[in-house]
Amino acid sequence: MDNNHRGISEANRQKLRDGETLITIAYLENDIINASGAVFVAARPETIWAILTDYNHLSEKIPKVVESRLVEDNGDEKIIAQTGRSGIFFIEKSVAIVLSVKEFFPRSLSFEILEGEFSVYRGEWRFEPSEDGSATFLSWQALLKPRFFAPPFLVSFVQHQDLPTILRAIRELAEADEKNSISPAD
Repeated sequence: MDNNHRGISEANRQKLRDGETLITIAYLENDIINASGAVFVAARPETIWAILTDYNHLSEKIPKVVESRLVEDNGDEKIIAQTGRSGIFFIEKSVAIVLSVKEFFPRSLSFEILEGEFSVYRGEWRFEPSEDGSATFLSWQALLKPRFFAPPFLVSFVQHQDLPTILRAIRELAEADEKNSISPAD
């Protein structure tokens, strides 16, 4: 993603407004994958924030998250234990990690692995409000490298397959929550 408009170029912002989900995968040295994705959400950043920081209920809301729980709350820094399940074809694998999540309300959530099945897993969620503040350009970016054997092309394939599903699910949930929060009372 380009550095215009705090990370997303105007051309990509238009693609996102048109309903596209953007995914970028890059191979770095030492078998590290740089994965990123973005989606336009017709909801305020605060609405999406509430979904992504409901750490004890992410498994009920976000595809591929099997378990998630808040282990420690240190104000703007949280320790989260998560288990995800992913794979290709008939081969699926569960992966357990413990993350340090730093909250910068309402702009970003940065995360970094403390322990688990990745030697590298760090990145961030970014919440970029639209010009009028009623919608959000939501992006996710991470550097990752599993501890278990997985060729980089398989890791990138799984990211390319799973990330759009996750971003679209967050969009649908946030848009429904936003619509429910502004519905007129009967």
